[in-house]
Amino acid sequence: MASILSAVFAVVVVGGAAAIGYAIYLSSGFVEPTSNAQALILSTEEDRSKLGKTPLANQEPLRILVVDDSESTRRILRMILGLRKWTICGEAEDGLSGVAKFDQLKPDVVLLDLALPDIDGIKAAKRMSASNPTVPIILFTILASKGIESVAQDAGIRAVVSKTEAWDLIGNIETVTSQKPSWGPH
Repeated sequence: MASILSAVFAVVVVGGAAAIGYAIYLSSGFVEPTSNAQALILSTEEDRSKLGKTPLANQEPLRILVVDDSESTRRILRMILGLRKWTICGEAEDGLSGVAKFDQLKPDVVLLDLALPDIDGIKAAKRMSASNPTVPIILFTILASKGIESVAQDAGIRAVVSKTEAWDLIGNIETVTSQKPSWGPH
């Protein structure tokens, strides 16, 4: 079992009481975040398919910009996205820096927190979308709700993922980068 389960990480999300646990299955290449830091062992192909993994053969690795004021969240995202062979092309701790890096780095997708110093994620997303509306933006926030989803959509955000349901993040990244016309959490 030690060879299957390499590490379990729990991180308390700043500004919220939610804990996100991450079980990293390095031997199989699968990542399964779970609430309350309870690791799930995905023993069958059917279980693994729930992670939203799809083959990325013949595709360049995604270049992802992460905008979040929490260092622990950015560290966990670096680890998770790196396992998918996706590249974090840049990081920002606040909205204005995120917009500047968006214009400078031209990422393939943006992971954006809502509660940021200076300007919030909605205002940052509006500026990013005005600059380049084709780049998918995912709002990754502890404050996810139906009201936030509506405001987010108006700002050009393609999906909202709660940090308490982080296991949805990989599938949402795959959905928004696959040119599917649907909007919202998947």
